[in-house]
Amino acid sequence: MHDHDTSERLASYADVLAGELPGTWTSSHLPADAKDDLAELTDRIWDLDLVAASLSEHPLRQAAVLSRPDGAQLVLLDRHDERDGFLIAAVAPRALPAEAYRAVPEPNGIALADDPFLSAEQVAGDLLARYDSALAQVRHNALGGIQPSQPDRVVLTWQHDGGVAAAPADHRASAVLVAHGFLQDPQSGIYRLNGDDTQAQARALRKIGPQLDALGIGTALQHPANRIAPTSAPASMPPVPAGSRTPVIRSR
Repeated sequence: MHDHDTSERLASYADVLAGELPGTWTSSHLPADAKDDLAELTDRIWDLDLVAASLSEHPLRQAAVLSRPDGAQLVLLDRHDERDGFLIAAVAPRALPAEAYRAVPEPNGIALADDPFLSAEQVAGDLLARYDSALAQVRHNALGGIQPSQPDRVVLTWQHDGGVAAAPADHRASAVLVAHGFLQDPQSGIYRLNGDDTQAQARALRKIGPQLDALGIGTALQHPANRIAPTSAPASMPPVPAGSRTPVIRSR
């Protein structure tokens, strides 16, 4: 197969896959002449298994990058074996310290068949779930004191400046937070709602709970030491159970 045909096939597959994944994803193609971008991307592929083994023998000559508005990225690359299809892996966020990744299991990539519709179900049910969990953990590690959320629960942490912060693990939860005034830090991925207007803040929090609940996502409040939450905070959000404040994770 000619290089042009291979590039077209990869780009087309990525476009379909992006449209079938949950949430909003866009795809972009990196051709062979984008050497600097491919080298930078290789350094950020978050994998120590199947994809890492492939890259050790077959350096990236092209790739397709799938991006979500919250900064999550997946990379689609050629599969160098006798089977049709591609490999897909998670991409680690930029500009986070190495310490943030300590003890966080890599969301290793997977092999995909030559059917982007079936592959979208596979990615959503496997790689994407593990990736979202790992993303939430490293972003939590990068900004200590903010409890990472789970796919079925958003933890809101009161800040000493009066604001509220969260590290949602689900793109639907992120959309709800943004709709009610939370702003995402582009480096850490943490969502913050400032406390300059406590009444507006309380109104936003009261609306967030029912909207997340309708999506099957619970909410909880965490109060850091020496911080008392405003009395206007919604009482319907339970505190985080003490036993769940430190996630159980595997060591490298």
